[in-house]
Amino acid sequence: MRALQNSIGSLRRKLLSKPAYRFARKALPSMSSTEREAIEAGTVWWDAELFSGNPDWSRLAAHPPAKLTEEEQAFLDGPVEELCAMVDDWSINHELRDLPEEAWTFLREKGFFGMIIPKDHGGMGFSAYAHSCVIQKLATRSLTAAVTAMVPNSLGPAELLLLYGTDEQKKHYLPRLAAGDEIPCFALTSEHAGSDAASMVDRGVVCEGEWKGEKTLGMRVTWSKRYITLAPVATVLGLAFKLYDPDGLLGDRENLGVTVALVPTDTPGVVTGRRHWPAMQGFMNGPTQGDDVFMPLGWIIGGPEMAGQGWKMLMNCLAAGRSISLPSVSTGGAKFCGRTAGAYARIRKQFGIPIAKFEGVQEPLARIAADCYLLDACRRTTCSAIDTGEKPAIVGAILKYHATERLRADMNDAMDIHGGKGICDGPSNYLAQTYYSLPISITVEGANILTRSLMIFGQGVIRCHPWLLKEIQAANDEDEAAGMKAFDAAFSGHLKYHLSTWWRSLHRNALGGLSAPVPEGAGNMAGYYRTLGRACAAFALVSEMSLILLGGSLKRKESLSARLGDVLSGLYMTSCALKRWEEDGKIFEDEKLVRYTVERELHTIQSRLYEILDNFPGRAAGWWLRRILFPWGRWVSTPEDNLVSAAADVLCRPGEARDRLTVGIFNPAKDDDGPLGLLERAFTASVETEDLEKRLERAGVEDLDAAVKQEILAEDERQRLQEARELALKVIRVDDFAPEELLKGEKPSPSEEMKEAPKVVAQSG
Repeated sequence: MRALQNSIGSLRRKLLSKPAYRFARKALPSMSSTEREAIEAGTVWWDAELFSGNPDWSRLAAHPPAKLTEEEQAFLDGPVEELCAMVDDWSINHELRDLPEEAWTFLREKGFFGMIIPKDHGGMGFSAYAHSCVIQKLATRSLTAAVTAMVPNSLGPAELLLLYGTDEQKKHYLPRLAAGDEIPCFALTSEHAGSDAASMVDRGVVCEGEWKGEKTLGMRVTWSKRYITLAPVATVLGLAFKLYDPDGLLGDRENLGVTVALVPTDTPGVVTGRRHWPAMQGFMNGPTQGDDVFMPLGWIIGGPEMAGQGWKMLMNCLAAGRSISLPSVSTGGAKFCGRTAGAYARIRKQFGIPIAKFEGVQEPLARIAADCYLLDACRRTTCSAIDTGEKPAIVGAILKYHATERLRADMNDAMDIHGGKGICDGPSNYLAQTYYSLPISITVEGANILTRSLMIFGQGVIRCHPWLLKEIQAANDEDEAAGMKAFDAAFSGHLKYHLSTWWRSLHRNALGGLSAPVPEGAGNMAGYYRTLGRACAAFALVSEMSLILLGGSLKRKESLSARLGDVLSGLYMTSCALKRWEEDGKIFEDEKLVRYTVERELHTIQSRLYEILDNFPGRAAGWWLRRILFPWGRWVSTPEDNLVSAAADVLCRPGEARDRLTVGIFNPAKDDDGPLGLLERAFTASVETEDLEKRLERAGVEDLDAAVKQEILAEDERQRLQEARELALKVIRVDDFAPEELLKGEKPSPSEEMKEAPKVVAQSG
């Protein structure tokens, strides 16, 4: 038997592996060091299960739900609520152009800048989920407050120090960062490099120089960075640059690579430029420059031995940070859109009835409600993964793209529902400031166009595919004998995997999904799991065929890559939605919303697969794949109208379902007279008096006093109805300004500032 196996193995290597190895060395993409480090950054998790085409649902079910400790919940209920109550976005963005001083003090004193720093270094030691919950709530009150708290706890000096810093660096900086005695920023984006950060031209040269009166081995660094959040107020600068060692002072390599250093901003030669004003938001953002600034090698995070390791450090940190910061902001934003739009649609009447009753308004409300449920499910599941040790790089890209894009769509829907209320700016417009800020989250941490077209599937297929990365590494091995051996093992596994994807797609689709596995206890969601199982098998097969037909050129087929990325994203997000349904205890009141959410996502997955096959490389291959994946036509239809109405109704009806869907956002006190407080009171009053309005309508009476005289209303009912109408009118009204007030609000004139050449202010040590 062993002899037969050896003969088969030898024949396979001769007829299959060796020709495939020679082809792979030519066809598979070679990887630069920066590409390799980006692809290998972080970990793969549930995304790899989805890529397999046959995910193990028990693995996802066994993953613990995200939970807050008592201390974390107390922080949310206490300091976070207090901070929300003391800030106002209109004042911040249009008057102060900054947080009020009391808010800065509060952020420092209450430990907001040290949420991720462990307690033994003076920080809060919060979980990723707690960090996310804090940012989510702050974002629903003030983006400036959220960003100011977010940046020190995201990609920046604290996280880099925790993972890579020397003991001396940790001991010096972490307690200061936690206390807010040091304000950090991280300078990555170069003037000549945006999303392609690895092409930065900022450079440092290893050399000897004088530091504090002594001859020191250090480096002279020149940089020009822009769009750096907190740069105008930062006391310590995390700086990324390319380091060179032409004189061989550190070894025999001249080009050491991207390096990250911590630079006090009062260092001679460090220049902080004038502020940027991104999308009229008041958070601190601006450029930083330096020309031939000398600094000791000990300022490199991790010390001199970490010179040239900066890109790997950054990619590993970004893998987790991208999963938390902007997805949390966007989830909070979607919930805010849902809560306000649902309330306003119930208050605002046209043709004598609340606009929430119109099917044309219910459609956008349903979309918003579904996004609230879906994004929070993804946020919770992903944060839980991070808290159990994962650094999900591909999932982070999925969430960054889809959360920010969903918020953009939800805000547009909310603005449409609000009509004139949404477009007239002023202190009472609770939507406008978030609306203005949307391009920021779309642009930062990797522009969305790049993320969708290149990163999600482009990196995902290499990292999450069970065999492809091993084959690429073997094909790029300079030792051909060793490469061939490694390639043969990987290719053998890949061949079995490839055949299994064909067989799985054939029987799952031929049987209408009946052969797809369903997790125990799926109950009335079993059909969705079967469709999701079909979709996973289809995705694996289409990915395989794309790789075979296109090879290394696949990364240049951005439209195909983007659509494949959409399918992978849909698989992940739908998985999270179903997991949330289980974790929440299968609440009957939420069922129709969950069905609408899942059916909408499955329909999107199906649509993207059709688009892929319509544009597949090789018409014949696309034709055959269509017959295999859709032998009986489409899998799912768009959600029925009754589900649309039910999903919309969750946002338009006071109660536990609405509160569950929008949990975690800032809600003002019941007696608050601000725009949100008025909105909530008017919403409640309108719902409570709806029967009284119907009574008047049936009687054909509009005047309340006349209704009392005719005994249609009792006096207390008249008072309640009068108060509800007055509250509704206050909400519907918009701000107006005298001309001189508008002129005053524009000082200093942005148009005049734009005419001037940028100025910089040097800071001396």
